[in-house]
Amino acid sequence: MAKPKIGIIYYSMFGNTYKMAKAVCGGVNEEGGEALLYTVPDLLPESVISSNESIKKAKEAQAKVKIAKAADTEELDGIILGSPTRFGNMCAQLRNFMDQTGAQWIKGSLINKPAGVFCCTASLHGGQETTLVSMAFTLIHHGAIIVGVPYSIKELVNTKTGGTPYGPTAVVGENADQSPTESDLKIAGELGKRVTFIAKKLSGL
Repeated sequence: MAKPKIGIIYYSMFGNTYKMAKAVCGGVNEEGGEALLYTVPDLLPESVISSNESIKKAKEAQAKVKIAKAADTEELDGIILGSPTRFGNMCAQLRNFMDQTGAQWIKGSLINKPAGVFCCTASLHGGQETTLVSMAFTLIHHGAIIVGVPYSIKELVNTKTGGTPYGPTAVVGENADQSPTESDLKIAGELGKRVTFIAKKLSGL
């Protein structure tokens, strides 16, 4: 039986959104899908990356992650976007990538495909929900079906930091030195499962 291909496309400067993305992948695979992990091209000057040990270490950890191209979205059965917040919005790197998917929009490549979103913020009220919604807006324009996280996931009910019905989140501190919690990662995995489950139903698998 064919496995639905779920693309997890993200950007991570300090590695926290990358950790969330890997948890999403785990949920996709556990549900019987094929997780395809992509990051997007960086817009930071190399001098900035090389001069910051935290950024450099995170980039080294992600060195083997495939760089997404807009055309990669065409063969997906589902898509999940992840970003750190930038003033309550998705980061410039992911915005830049999605702005290049005009050809896929014209083709209708993501119409009726399930889609989810996740993010990391510096503080609890640092724009988690608006960042998630900023990504969802673009997916809605693509005709995708937005998938959230239901309250049947007990971690969503009990969380004290990350996690929303709009998508998984994590609070990582103003210096981005606080990793996503076990609860954050569990919710991320559940989003991966749910998008995969719905992709299978829509594909008749």
